[in-house]
Amino acid sequence: MISFIVRQSIRYAGVVVALALTIVIYGFYVLTRANLDVFPEFSPSQVVIQTEAPGLSAELVERQVTQAIENALAGASGVEHIRSQSIPGLSVVSVLFREGSSVYRNRQTIAERLGGLANRLPHGVAQPAITPLTSSASTVLGVGLTSEKRSLMEIRTLVDWTLRPHLLAVEGVAEVNVFGGDVRQWQIQVDPGRLLRYGLSIADVVQAARRATGVLPAGFVRTENQHVIINLESQPRSAQELGRIVLGQRSGQMLRLSDVGNAVEAAAPSISAAAINGKPGVFLMVQGQLGANTRAVTLELEAALKEVEPLLAQEQINIFPRLFRPANFIETAVSNVQRDLLIGSALVILVLFLFLFNTRTAVICATAIPTSLLGAVLVLDYFGVGLNIMVLGGLAIALGEVVDDEITDTETTDTESTDAGGDHCATDPTNLSVDALAAMNHGSIVCWAAHQTSWDGYDSHGAFVSHWAHQGKQNGSDSGASHGKSDWGHSHKP
Repeated sequence: MISFIVRQSIRYAGVVVALALTIVIYGFYVLTRANLDVFPEFSPSQVVIQTEAPGLSAELVERQVTQAIENALAGASGVEHIRSQSIPGLSVVSVLFREGSSVYRNRQTIAERLGGLANRLPHGVAQPAITPLTSSASTVLGVGLTSEKRSLMEIRTLVDWTLRPHLLAVEGVAEVNVFGGDVRQWQIQVDPGRLLRYGLSIADVVQAARRATGVLPAGFVRTENQHVIINLESQPRSAQELGRIVLGQRSGQMLRLSDVGNAVEAAAPSISAAAINGKPGVFLMVQGQLGANTRAVTLELEAALKEVEPLLAQEQINIFPRLFRPANFIETAVSNVQRDLLIGSALVILVLFLFLFNTRTAVICATAIPTSLLGAVLVLDYFGVGLNIMVLGGLAIALGEVVDDEITDTETTDTESTDAGGDHCATDPTNLSVDALAAMNHGSIVCWAAHQTSWDGYDSHGAFVSHWAHQGKQNGSDSGASHGKSDWGHSHKP
């Protein structure tokens, strides 16, 4: 089989060169669009559901929230296991599906099961939410913000209302998690003594505050030409306006929220914190979507951060855009492969030129190294395997094997041809045997095919003549080479 490949490769050298050029050109095209990630996807097909239950203990969350969700999901198509975790104020349910199942169909199945669950959960518990679809190594960028002039509340407000939506608009971003800072709130800090004095309860205060927010419908006005909708905007514009909301009436006197407490702008109870270079700040962790190109998403995120840098400079906020950047690992791995490729090509050219004194053979053989690498990339792309640091590391190791084959096989072939026919055979592949050529690897086949279009020919009498050489082994060691010349057949030139 190998002899047949060698024979056809040399006979149709133009086809071999054309195929090699096709591999190189199309390989470069695929390489520029290959999916670059840090690690291969190793997590099972799963859907994670989070449900917020403010004020409930872990026992109540497990009994009233988590069990209700597990019962609703039991029996769903393709489900293998259901795992759950209940902590104070939060329920996390992980649904694992069969390996190889469609993750989008699994999410659709879970969403249908959760559709009718809201009415069976306790009052005040949020609607169960499916977490964004992310990869196992989902974090693509970590960004930090600090300021000497702005408070943590001002930084967090800018992040929540400006920076986070801007980053979520980048293609390939699944979620942006924010840690640290103070979340701005309008709070009614109730005085229990005043409530007792006016005979009110906390529920009365909550109901009054709820009426004070939102946009309420107020009917419509119909004229001869149009139908005008009227909306009542009761949303206060400041904490002071919130304090002037009417709470009730006692003894002919209007009671306002400010009469039973203080309406102030303050920070929400903190559940996270962040420090950037030892200073309190805000940290953003950007999560990439499943199957997204980590390096491409990182570059787009950095471009998006460049767009908001003038705003941050105006607000006197310092940004640290590369606190955590997994793309560095990818770029280092790609750089290592490029370095190994250049070193391997240089070694092949140097060794073959110094020992064989054949520049053309050395240069042509060196071209087999990138051809082999790009061929491997095409095979990986065909099977849907992306490039990650493990794959790139394997390619770097494989390049060493290719270099070894290039040098040893070419040297062996040159020795075979020299022993078979003298110096003339060393430079004239027409005297090179099929067995010697069969000892070469794919890269050497390309080399000799480009060197000579045919290894067979006609003698001076017009007879078709082929040369052969045989090298064998005895007792595990080389026994030398026996050479001869045989006329495979005689025919006249056509």
